[in-house]
Amino acid sequence: MQLQEILYTQGFGTRRVCAGLIQQGHVQVYQGSELVQVDDAAAEFVAEGLTFRAQGQDWPYAAKAYLMLYKPAGTECSQKPSTYPSIYTLLPSPLRLRPQKAAVQGVQAVGRLDQDTTGMLLLTDDGQFIHRMSSPKHHVPKVYEVTVKHPVTDPQIQKLLAGVVLDDDPKPVRAAACEATGETSLRLTLTEGKYHQVKRMVAAVSNRVEALHRSQIGSLVLPPDMAPGQWRWLSAQDLAGLRG
Repeated sequence: MQLQEILYTQGFGTRRVCAGLIQQGHVQVYQGSELVQVDDAAAEFVAEGLTFRAQGQDWPYAAKAYLMLYKPAGTECSQKPSTYPSIYTLLPSPLRLRPQKAAVQGVQAVGRLDQDTTGMLLLTDDGQFIHRMSSPKHHVPKVYEVTVKHPVTDPQIQKLLAGVVLDDDPKPVRAAACEATGETSLRLTLTEGKYHQVKRMVAAVSNRVEALHRSQIGSLVLPPDMAPGQWRWLSAQDLAGLRG
C-alpha cells in the first residue's frame, strides 16, 4: 500500500494532506528498531504490522481501531455534548478523523456512560463489533462498582438478583451477579444495557446511587495503572477474550 494511503486510512487527513506531510519530511517509518525518513508519498509498504511516525507521533497501523478509554467524571459520550466536554476530545485527532467504514465515521463508543459515571468504555470503527458488544442477545457482562447512599442489606441484594421491575418494562430486570463490597457499596454485574439501568435498579430496592464506576466488560478488566482520561489500543488477546 502506498504510504500516503496508509496515512489516509489512519486519519491523518485527506490523501493530498497525507502526501504533503510525507513530501515535507514529517513522516518516518520504523524498519525494525530503526526509524527511516520517507519523502516519496507513493512508496509502497506492507501496512499490516507497520509503525510510522507522523509529525513526531508514533502510530501503529490498524485496519480497524479498537480502544479502551478510562472515562472520567464530567464528560459526555456524545460527539455534540450539551453541557460537559465530549469523551472524544480525549482522543488524538487521527482516531476522530479516520475515514468512514460503512456507517461508522471515526471511532465510536460502544454504548454510553452517564456524565457522572466513570470507568471503562470501548471505542471502535468496526460496526459489527459495536453490534456484537451492544446486542442484548450476546449477554456481554458489564461489572459496576456502586456507591450507595444507605447501607446495603441482604434483602436488597436478593431483590436485585431475583429481578426488579422498572417503570418502562413490566418484565423484571435481574442482576447477573451482585455482592456487597462495603457498608455502602456493592458490585453489580449486568448483561443488558437499559437507560440509567444501575441507578433505576438500585432505586427500585429503596436505595440511591451516589457514585458509579464500570470496572469490567466481558473478560476485560480496567487496568489499575490507567488513569481517568487515558486510552490505549486493545491487544489481539483483549479482542479474543471479548469475542469469546
